[in-house]
Amino acid sequence: MKKSKKQGSGNARISGLQETIQGYLGRFPGKYFNYKQVLAADGIKGIYDLQEVRDALAGLAFEGKLESDKREKYRCPSVSKYLTGVLRVAKDGYGFVTVEGYSDDFFVPSSSMADAFSGDTVAIKVLKGRGNKTEAQVLEVEKRGKTDYVAVLYPGKFGFRAMVDEGSMQQEFLVKEDKAKGAGVGQKVQIRMLNWNGIFPEAEVIQILGKPGEHHTEMHAILLQYGFEVKFPPEVQKAADAIPRKISKADLENRRDFRNILTFTIDPADAKDFDDAISFQRLDNGNLEIGVHIADVTHFLQPGTVLDKEAYKRATSVYLVDRTVPMLPEVLSNDLCSLRPNEDRLVFSAVFEISAVGKAVNRWFGKSIIHSDKRFAYEEVQEILEAGAGLYAEELTELNRIAHILRKQRFAGGSISFETDEVKFRLDEAGKPIEVYLKVRKDAHKLIEDFMLLANREVATWVNGLSKKEKYPFVYRIHDLPDQEKLEQLQAFVKQFGYNLQVDSPRQAVKGLNDLMTSVEGKAEQNVVQSVAIRSMAKAIYTTRNIGHYGLGFKYYSHFTSPIRRYPDVMAHRLLEQYLSGNFRANVKELEEACRHSSDMERKAAEAERASVKYKQAEYLSDQIGKEFDGIISGVTNWGLFVELKENKCEGLLRLAALKDDHYDLDEKNFRVVGRRSGKQYRLGDEIRVKIAKTDILKRAVDLELPGGDDEFMSYRKISKANTGRGGSNKKRRR
Repeated sequence: MKKSKKQGSGNARISGLQETIQGYLGRFPGKYFNYKQVLAADGIKGIYDLQEVRDALAGLAFEGKLESDKREKYRCPSVSKYLTGVLRVAKDGYGFVTVEGYSDDFFVPSSSMADAFSGDTVAIKVLKGRGNKTEAQVLEVEKRGKTDYVAVLYPGKFGFRAMVDEGSMQQEFLVKEDKAKGAGVGQKVQIRMLNWNGIFPEAEVIQILGKPGEHHTEMHAILLQYGFEVKFPPEVQKAADAIPRKISKADLENRRDFRNILTFTIDPADAKDFDDAISFQRLDNGNLEIGVHIADVTHFLQPGTVLDKEAYKRATSVYLVDRTVPMLPEVLSNDLCSLRPNEDRLVFSAVFEISAVGKAVNRWFGKSIIHSDKRFAYEEVQEILEAGAGLYAEELTELNRIAHILRKQRFAGGSISFETDEVKFRLDEAGKPIEVYLKVRKDAHKLIEDFMLLANREVATWVNGLSKKEKYPFVYRIHDLPDQEKLEQLQAFVKQFGYNLQVDSPRQAVKGLNDLMTSVEGKAEQNVVQSVAIRSMAKAIYTTRNIGHYGLGFKYYSHFTSPIRRYPDVMAHRLLEQYLSGNFRANVKELEEACRHSSDMERKAAEAERASVKYKQAEYLSDQIGKEFDGIISGVTNWGLFVELKENKCEGLLRLAALKDDHYDLDEKNFRVVGRRSGKQYRLGDEIRVKIAKTDILKRAVDLELPGGDDEFMSYRKISKANTGRGGSNKKRRR
């Protein structure tokens, strides 16, 4: 998509105005508006001036998001019979259709859904709607978002009933006996939708997963639910197996040789693929040469091959509680592209000459070859750093010193310190969780992170410096400015805990956010405050249109350091190689589509990981029915309170229906529920004691109840004139 000359890509104010304009005009499809009419609209009047409105309208027209006539009037693209968009269905059955060119979604009642599922591309008829809602009716499904589902088989009149339960997707399919592929009643299977001719859609069994509730069955089901296959297609595996294992003389041409320079990797103790290494040497001028060496995946992954197509399809590796599902076949991920110790390996390097005060005075990018001297685990490096003695102690200590300087520079430049807890499980041989613990990040972890950030930033900065006219497109990792309203909601929320957060603007909020993260560290409310703070931020995505990375405080940032597990890094390597050699073959439209796909698959991988954690949490607590825990309210919804247990960081739901003393209503603005008669309130961040009532492992759910009645609530309050308006505005927890 072209970028408007009228609009600076980083101008959040104009960007927000454009969204407001699209939302307003989208309520009146086909109707033209002039400048003055737009200026008088709600959300614009008194906030923006005429010139800003003119610039925003011109930018939207330039991008094709609005149509204009000769009299400089504007409208949303004209609608003849219907619009086309992507449907998202909520748990309650209603849905929303997102249409390109319209910032506001179209509301679809459950009765107007036809045979569409969430994720489908649908044709809709725009209806008049009620109030500010623009309603729509689904006319037909133009493209299925997915056709494969995970289901459990039950007896049926004409074969089997396959029941799918995937969040908002709760649907019964008909599977005839000849389409069951040997599957039987009670088994969990993967099915593929065939058609929808009668009351129920028909499907066939693709593969049998096993008995519901068994560890491997459920882990496999989670992967399939989010669109990730465990096994590689035979033709992909065959192509991977055919790659020569030995490095040839031709492979070494035009590569810089780092094999005689101290090099090592630092990874988790259980890691199997090592895609980054660090080299270290002192130069004659007193400076340090520090190399960030990344597996040269593109040497083996040629564009257009079956290997490349499969890597693009997957776009990312997936990390569940008990397993890793790689983006590349094991021959590549764990062997040829893995920077194993005592073996020559082909790499793409970012090498920096760094002064004693941590300033990068020179940099070099290019292909090279390394020979790793040591494979360190994080724990080993941490022991060496703390003891000041051990293998390569001098070099590791110096690297850690430089990393601290880089980190300090990053925070001084506007980086935000979000340190969230990562829940980990210890499993027995059957996959059953026997312990829940938190992963602790120390200097050894941060050391590697700081040098990877340096490489990612400097690569993106170098490419951007090639041309100010955007002739050299690149794959950027961007993070937009947060919405000011969300920052103000966060400000009001943390004020309830006694914290003063200054959010006069997104730029000025950085220091306040860092101070807040420091203040809550080690406190009972740490996790919930960090969670709400993160939810107030925009989502990081991949794109060719750079606007910088707000969370890191970087003007230019890419992903260069993990091509074994991220396809955007593969794209970055290919582009960088072209630009270093003076070639240019990039197709911006194709790159942008690949970025969109990669962002989407990254989101799905994160959801799959969370689902595996929820499953193991439910399984872990299933042996503790009736046990009481201290917790903190981590989410407030109109159906219940999510409570994070302090002891193990597991989360459960205390349903409002289980609170028998009153009828509770959601006060979304103040992130609390309030009793109609008593005025008792339960608020996000409050401490509460709960009891495990029941678990549903298959639904990955934990139900909680109060141990001895509602009076057990540790910090309930009565609403009075003194606190009626307390708490400000908060965002409803989305699950």
